[in-house]
Amino acid sequence: MCEFCPLQQDDDEDLPKRRVSRMISPEISRSDRGGYSGPVARYSRNYTGPFRKTPDRLFGMGLIRLYQLTLSGFIGNSCRHIPTCSEYGYEAIARHGLWAGVWMTLFRVGRCGPGGTSGLDPVPEGLEQRFHWWTPWRYFALGRKAG
Repeated sequence: MCEFCPLQQDDDEDLPKRRVSRMISPEISRSDRGGYSGPVARYSRNYTGPFRKTPDRLFGMGLIRLYQLTLSGFIGNSCRHIPTCSEYGYEAIARHGLWAGVWMTLFRVGRCGPGGTSGLDPVPEGLEQRFHWWTPWRYFALGRKAG
């Protein structure tokens, strides 16, 4: 199963479980859950993993969330990557801070246009030592496919 499916099997340990935000209480009737008797998980659209909640990260994540709630519906679903560009930006800012996250998001949006890449393009868990704040052009190499 993929990570975007509403119900994941317990035997999928290799899939990331970061989208699970909270469990619904088992007191909910079976008819409310479509006859399903097992635990039902709520999934978030954005990154729910651990990150430092600094003011710059919260500001950047708030701007992206504002975009998702307002303008995203008018632009339409035209992103060629998984996760979408706004989800990528939200997670990049949460994990790597405002400066690196904004640069990573700008280069990702640039790759989404005509002649760009497509497919699975997750945010890297950590950045190498060669990525410094004074060399933002190096973030462009993060989305390149090997080979």
